[in-house]
Amino acid sequence: MKTLLLGSSFRRLATFLDSSSPFCNKVFTQAAAGRRLYCFRKTMHYETEQRGHPNSPDYRLYFKTADGKYISPFHDIPLIAESEQDYDVPAKKPKSESEVLYNMVVEVPRWSNAKMEIATKEPLNPIKQDVKKGKLRYVANIFPHKGYIWNYGALPQTWEDPNHQDKETICCGDNDPIDVCDIGTQVCSPGQVIQVKVLGILAMIDEGEMDWKVIAINAQDPDAKKLSCIEDVRKSRPGHLEATVDWFRKYKVPDGKPENQFGFDGQFKDKDFAVEIIKSTHEHWKALIQKQTNGGEIECKNVSCCDSPFKCSHADATAVVQKVRSLLCFTPDTVDKWHFV
Repeated sequence: MKTLLLGSSFRRLATFLDSSSPFCNKVFTQAAAGRRLYCFRKTMHYETEQRGHPNSPDYRLYFKTADGKYISPFHDIPLIAESEQDYDVPAKKPKSESEVLYNMVVEVPRWSNAKMEIATKEPLNPIKQDVKKGKLRYVANIFPHKGYIWNYGALPQTWEDPNHQDKETICCGDNDPIDVCDIGTQVCSPGQVIQVKVLGILAMIDEGEMDWKVIAINAQDPDAKKLSCIEDVRKSRPGHLEATVDWFRKYKVPDGKPENQFGFDGQFKDKDFAVEIIKSTHEHWKALIQKQTNGGEIECKNVSCCDSPFKCSHADATAVVQKVRSLLCFTPDTVDKWHFV
């Protein structure tokens, strides 16, 4: 009985704490006293559940609905967002397509370095830290930037099909959900689901693969009503777009890789163009989830896509999460190093 009460009490407490904060980690590490560490955080209509410890290869951030059922952030969170501002407030339908808001799954908070991403090849697609050659990945600080210079994440229910060649850039997709840069002022948390207003898009080419970067702003940001297109960003935030291109061009150089290239001479395309790209990646995702195309190692397990042969029960989804183990690691000292490129 004591164990059950302890778990219940800490779950309620964790709802009000950011699971990535030092305070939360300290409280739970001390209270768990050898028990597996779980942190819970509510975000919009979704909750996240932490398994393992940050800065470790087995760290996973799983997603749940408000009633506690596990879901995939890749497949079960809808692409198009409802326009609610708070819980239980009826959604307002957008007046036109230009007012459509999209759900964004935040993977990496602004100013942080750990390269977190949706694990597309794992059941239920939790967020994890990327690993290369057995080492956890951290993006370098390209002077004068510190870590990521926006909240970085992905649009759910999209997929850049590696079998589809873009007619403009003649490059195929990178096999991931389409990336998003939220230029809002709020520093978000990993796993946070926010509603964003699309402003434009950048055609980055990463080692020959098409890797679109959607530029968007959190719909609840104070500047959201002032920014409606990529030119608004250029006028109101001098240097922001140029810094974005510079960051994407150079961020892999400290790792010994060449600079990234861009389609359209590194120029941002407008909102209408961005929306068409998003629609295209959504159609590719539909084919993926319905097994109408070869998804390779992509894990398509979901709980809500009715026409999908990969749909599973909530009990099966729960079983996936319960299998995850925990280890403890620490952030390397080199993560705060400046790189002058």
